[in-house]
Amino acid sequence: LPERRRPGGGRPRYEVVRELGAEEVRWFYREDRKTWKPFIGYDSLRIELAFRALGSGGGGGAGEPATVEPVCVRSGLYEVDVASAESYPVYWNQTEKIPVMRGQWFIDGTWQPLEEEESNLIEQEHLNRFKGQQLQESFDMEISKPVDGKEAIHSLKLSRNHVDWHSVDEVYLYSDATTSKIARTVTQKLGFSKASSSGTRLHRGYVEEATLEDKPPQTSHIVFVVHGIGQKMDQGRIIKNTAMMRDTARKVEEKYFSNLATHVEFLPVEWRSKLTLDGDTVDSITPDKVRGLRDMLNSSAMDIMYYTSPLYRDELVKGLQQELNRLYSLFCSRNPEFEEKGGKVSIVSHSLGCVITYDIMTGWNPVRLYEQLLQKEEEELEECWMSYEERRLLEELYITKQRLREIEERLHELKASTISKPPVLKFKVENFFCMGSPLAVFLALRGIRPGSSGSQDHILPRTICNRLLNIFHPTDPVAYRLEPLILKHYSNISPVQIHWYNTANPLPYEHMKPSFLNPSKEPTSAPDTESASAAPSPTTSPVMVRRHYGESITNIGKASILGAASIGKGLGGMLFSRFGRSSATPQTMETGKDGPEGDEKKATTVGSPPLSHSSSGFLEPTVELEHRIDFELREGLVESRYWSAVTSHTAYWSSLDIALFLLTFMYKQDQEETDKSNLDTI
Repeated sequence: LPERRRPGGGRPRYEVVRELGAEEVRWFYREDRKTWKPFIGYDSLRIELAFRALGSGGGGGAGEPATVEPVCVRSGLYEVDVASAESYPVYWNQTEKIPVMRGQWFIDGTWQPLEEEESNLIEQEHLNRFKGQQLQESFDMEISKPVDGKEAIHSLKLSRNHVDWHSVDEVYLYSDATTSKIARTVTQKLGFSKASSSGTRLHRGYVEEATLEDKPPQTSHIVFVVHGIGQKMDQGRIIKNTAMMRDTARKVEEKYFSNLATHVEFLPVEWRSKLTLDGDTVDSITPDKVRGLRDMLNSSAMDIMYYTSPLYRDELVKGLQQELNRLYSLFCSRNPEFEEKGGKVSIVSHSLGCVITYDIMTGWNPVRLYEQLLQKEEEELEECWMSYEERRLLEELYITKQRLREIEERLHELKASTISKPPVLKFKVENFFCMGSPLAVFLALRGIRPGSSGSQDHILPRTICNRLLNIFHPTDPVAYRLEPLILKHYSNISPVQIHWYNTANPLPYEHMKPSFLNPSKEPTSAPDTESASAAPSPTTSPVMVRRHYGESITNIGKASILGAASIGKGLGGMLFSRFGRSSATPQTMETGKDGPEGDEKKATTVGSPPLSHSSSGFLEPTVELEHRIDFELREGLVESRYWSAVTSHTAYWSSLDIALFLLTFMYKQDQEETDKSNLDTI
């Protein structure tokens, strides 16, 4: 049959009326009771082919419907069951099903589909009346002839509406509600046509033809998104948060990375709801007064207590590890070419999830820490002076401990088949992004102290994870810095400022030079250094603005980290101490008054053994980190710090700045590795 192009849609139209082709039908889905969204052409075509395979295409065919496999859609994250007209996620559980609909007739302007029942009736009537007839020679969507004075050549009565055909191509839908009838009568008496006064023009077939070429790019990088505390309180929250991060990343991809043929996919890791832990023991001992607040704390902050408990810690670790491995195996089974083509995996963890993920990757456990403390105790005993009787008793104690350790090892060997091995991931982690992370506090409490190499290996070997990046909001009360645990003098160096999403030609992060937070401590300070450093720049924090509030975020983090080993507060107090600074950190407030001398004195008295001036990191600026780890979001110009302290811990998910930051590292990593290999060969 001869074809001609439709100006409004830019696709061919046949000159005679015939059944809609699979490419003219468009399938839609609807989430959260919002408007219908069209599937991309690739997905819509495959759904339509499955629909026709059921034997119920068009107005419903006779015979037994064939069984068809679910259709994988939306970059493989969802499947469509054509028989039930529902869609559901593949990698996570969701109580609400997502309805899907077959669109044949569409509303002019919005191109929203008519409800399927009405659409089927109109389509059947249209074919019965006009099949085989010629279309208008001068058909044009944009400049169609007015229907004034034209009589309807055909009409169809529906339950609440009726449809008039003024020609084969000019179809209008009218509401039969009383108010619509009155309005139509009044406007027609004023000289307006029926169609222009109250009718809605309908179009047969979607504006854009579906093609198999309209498909998403291949996934080359998957990102597991791990939640922190509080998931028991709202089990679907990590799914919603990941959806926000995914949608935000899509916008960034379209703007900055649309020329790439690869794709980064985000998958939520919901590990908390499947765990039983203590059952309802904690609930049974919870008093009834202010029960709502207590239940909220039991469902959120109690996760921290569970993780510090030797009884339940393993259950939390295994829960996350098993879910990560399950998701990875499921993804690879559905995308067999992912591993073959060198697909990469990164992890984005939030809050306590950072600590659990870190422990899974490194295989850390409290028993190892206990053995290290015992060894350190023995070394210290050998160095200090003591009487003959004390030494004899300690030697007997040492021999007894050694004997006990040997017996425990033999017992361990006998039960090796039943004792679980440390959790192991099935994949290599390319990037570990921590968001709002208290990991630094946990590491400090485990005895990690600054080194002298400037390598990430000091806290996370690169054989385990290629790159560690710590992202935080300046006022997030749960977030702490990691860099001062690697090199001490980085407590006085500003975190790297994350670029705003709309920054034009931003400086690459690897080219940003370290800048000192406190200019008076800078070894090469000149008379004009302080004024130069005080002004905010694209690579530094607005230091002087922070001093107006009494202290910088870095000083808070440094005081907490260096004082963690000796201050006998609980873990909860360590994590949330920033809400009540007055009684918890008197020495931090004194730091602001004493200046650099007081700060240096605090650092040497609270931390490990005092360092001599020759070994002080502050006096050796030549030692730098191989890669920066701490990255700080920029504060809003008008936001309140006190309100931000309450909201900032959960404000990462929809940030365009963070989405651009994540994608920048993941997309440009391959290029950086190529450049590095080229330099190595020179």
